Amino acid sequence: MTYWLRPLRFLAGAFSGASSPRQLALGFSMGMIIGLVPKDNLISVLLLFLLASLKINLSSASLATLLFSWLTLMLDPLSHLIGRGVLLSAPLQGFWHWLYEMPLAPWTDFNNTIVMGSLILGVMLFYPVYRLTRPLFEKYTPLLTEKLQKYRIVQILWGTEVGVVAGDVA
Repeated sequence: MTYWLRPLRFLAGAFSGASSPRQLALGFSMGMIIGLVPKDNLISVLLLFLLASLKINLSSASLATLLFSWLTLMLDPLSHLIGRGVLLSAPLQGFWHWLYEMPLAPWTDFNNTIVMGSLILGVMLFYPVYRLTRPLFEKYTPLLTEKLQKYRIVQILWGTEVGVVAGDVA
């Protein structure tokens, strides 16, 4: 049963005050990059590894990944234009050729215009999204926490009534 409740506990923990607004905003920004980049390449795997190794909120990152994975369909034409411009840039042609000759580089799909454009777009938007979401998390996380604490299921997910629930079962 704990296996099925773990994602819900992560989500409830995101608003319990266990994560600072900074960690929530960084998680959201990192999730935005992961959501924008297509998922079938080594770049997305490296981004997921980076996400798992940093001390940021995984719930807000997951939420942003879902949101931006849907939005990326509308942003693909823009990503294509950005990636095409970067990949066809004459001064960078030697670098792209050298990079493609590296052993793992073909698995990154960096030569795909949408992958390159999405990565550049995500990196360019990282700081603005962070600066936009941090004040929102600072303002609304305490309010949401206060409202959610009224519900018994949320208290159970946060672990505040585990002893009471265990006592009721026995």
